[in-house]
Amino acid sequence: MLKTLRDGRPGTAAPAASGKPADAYHERGRKIYNFRCYFCHGYSGDARTLASDFLNPKPRDFTSVTPSQLGRDAMLTALRDGRPGTAMKSFKGILKPDDMAAVTDFVRSEFMTAHAPNTRYHSPENGWANHDRYKAAYPFVRGEIALDQPNLTPEQEEGRRLYRASCVTCHDQPLTAHQSPAAEQPATWESRPLSYPRNNYPYGADLPIDAMTSASVYLKHEHAPQVAELTPQQKQGETLFQKNCAFCHGADGTGRNWIGAFLEPHARDLTQPGFLAALTKPGLRRVIRDGLPGTSMPAWNSVLTDGQIDAIAEYAFLAFRKSGS
Repeated sequence: MLKTLRDGRPGTAAPAASGKPADAYHERGRKIYNFRCYFCHGYSGDARTLASDFLNPKPRDFTSVTPSQLGRDAMLTALRDGRPGTAMKSFKGILKPDDMAAVTDFVRSEFMTAHAPNTRYHSPENGWANHDRYKAAYPFVRGEIALDQPNLTPEQEEGRRLYRASCVTCHDQPLTAHQSPAAEQPATWESRPLSYPRNNYPYGADLPIDAMTSASVYLKHEHAPQVAELTPQQKQGETLFQKNCAFCHGADGTGRNWIGAFLEPHARDLTQPGFLAALTKPGLRRVIRDGLPGTSMPAWNSVLTDGQIDAIAEYAFLAFRKSGS
């Protein structure tokens, strides 16, 4: 159980029907939220997440509504049935009814009423010992210095390097101060998502890969396949896949990276023998465009153009169908 910031604050009363002590009930809801919900809704319930940048409509910001504006029954219904047309999936079969009640009451108390910060992510208990070693990157995380800012000091150069290597996956700042909002091509990063479950992994250490103290067994799935002689369209698809799709499906397309293995259902293994052949290219394009209801696969039709979706499909069939044959 992660250490929280609720130490010393009054407990929240649990519903009478729960029969559980208030603090135990509240902390049960916190534990469920921190495992199931934070990725889209954020640790503080404000939906300030990387996932939110890509989803349309965006996840609910629980800090912007009051309990009277968003009823408890409506929240339980959304958990049980999902919300069609959004990334909010059904948790029926994943969460038990009493777990749904606990996490709903936690959200209503912690975010909608108390506006409390919940669990601070960058804590030693969460695997971030001495987080201040990233201090040089903070101005880039907060958007105070643009990524394309010229004439940086040596400390700022180091901060930009740290930001691109370690922070950009969650603290994305894609548009820079020197670009027009109407620019056709947004600024791109020089890094790709990495699966580092933080456990006791120290930045910069040259440690062997294992499941407890370093980058974990998931890291091996963050190496993209080496494919020779890509066409320009396939090269574009490779870039798009590795910058967008690899976050869940892994750079190698297996879905066995940290995020892909965390999702329920798991991210699709695109290398599974016969899968892409059975799906066909039109089928893959349709899934990318429209998403898959009941899963964490969102619709990309408002993010990617038809040409970009075609490019990803062409790359996937070349790179992953071959590796899974």
